[in-house]
Amino acid sequence: MKKIGFLSFGHWSPAPQSGTRSGADALLQSIDLAVAAEELGADGAYFRVHHFARQLASPFPLLAAAGAKTKRIELGTAVIDMRYENPHYMAEDAGAADLIAGGRLQLGISRGSPEQVIDGWRYFGYVPEEGKTDADMARRHAEILLDLLRGEGFAQPNPRPMFPNPPGLLRLEPFSAGLRERIWWGAATNATAEWAAKLGMNLQSSTLKFDEGGQPLHIQQAEQIRAYRAAWKEAGHACEPRVSVSRSIFALVNDMDRAYFGGSEGEDHFGYIEPEKRAVFGRTYAAEPDKLVEQLRQDEAIAEADTLLLTVPNQLGVDYNAHVIEAILKHVAPALGWR
Repeated sequence: MKKIGFLSFGHWSPAPQSGTRSGADALLQSIDLAVAAEELGADGAYFRVHHFARQLASPFPLLAAAGAKTKRIELGTAVIDMRYENPHYMAEDAGAADLIAGGRLQLGISRGSPEQVIDGWRYFGYVPEEGKTDADMARRHAEILLDLLRGEGFAQPNPRPMFPNPPGLLRLEPFSAGLRERIWWGAATNATAEWAAKLGMNLQSSTLKFDEGGQPLHIQQAEQIRAYRAAWKEAGHACEPRVSVSRSIFALVNDMDRAYFGGSEGEDHFGYIEPEKRAVFGRTYAAEPDKLVEQLRQDEAIAEADTLLLTVPNQLGVDYNAHVIEAILKHVAPALGWR
């Protein structure tokens, strides 16, 4: 069995051919797709966060709204760029959204990826400490967030408060018990995956990672997952971790599928998303269901993970993306033992 969800970047464009032409369209359609995915039996609705872009950027209003409109499906991010985040404010927003959703949030956080502007986090008021990098700053913000989500008091109460306080030091409110165990780290390297394991975060691995061996993405990801699980075991955590991988997968079951994705590439490729850092980008899987099943059997990282996130072309509209999800759930997942 494997949990299957979707991952949307929430792109929008005013172009006539786009089915998502505004920020409002992207947000409202994301909620509608979460509702549709739940009705189809999918397990998760996840959203990417990109600042200064015509994409989804402020996750907590979206997660809260989707939480209010659904009952069962997991709601998450993949990922929130922690270079931009105030951990204290984030803990309050996350706690509120999780309570609205009834404890269904699965928050993926990370150092983030190259953004639309140079050092965009500076515009949000964040600057790395002297001698530190923006990646160091992101990890420090993550560590503060994890501490806050434990729910322990840390702030000295006012002796003459406006409202009565409980005894002792105060924590941030609203507090949602269990959210600390539902934080994931999006790791681009083996080392950061091992760091996440030591801190007790679940692991998200995307459709790309920094190249650490020249092998295809799925092989490098499988090695990353095994290194992560070994570090988790060594850390002595009591519970079992969760691991997700993201993939672009399309079952070609009608003429529209074939028109959109019939000519999609079938190989990984290597390139650069940052200077001096070579990355491996995963292939797009697009084939008739029987061929797709055989191709996916060979993906070692999917086999290692307990959760699969399907990246969706959100500008093709809610109905078509619901069809993409349903085709995997109906025509592919059962043959692979995922359902």
